Amino acid sequence: MKPMGDTNLHVMKIRAMAKSAVIDPARVAEAGALSQEDWSKMITRCRGCEWDEGCARFLARNGREMPVTIPEACVNRETLKELQTLFGGLE
Repeated sequence: MKPMGDTNLHVMKIRAMAKSAVIDPARVAEAGALSQEDWSKMITRCRGCEWDEGCARFLARNGREMPVTIPEACVNRETLKELQTLFGGLE
């Protein structure tokens, strides 16, 4: 098991992944769709993820084209996909 990564770095990664997936955080917050506990769990999963370097490369490559498909290797994929469906900019 790898050591937990820096909290702030992983918060930024989750936000960047959400932005790449065209998830509207204002709509998510407004609807109360993600509790503080759920958000905390996402951060903890991200901090312990083994795909840390791959994630950084993915975000660096895909920051220009949106929306992106959330990579299968992302430990928060299912949550982000659900939020993308409910609150994203996708039709």
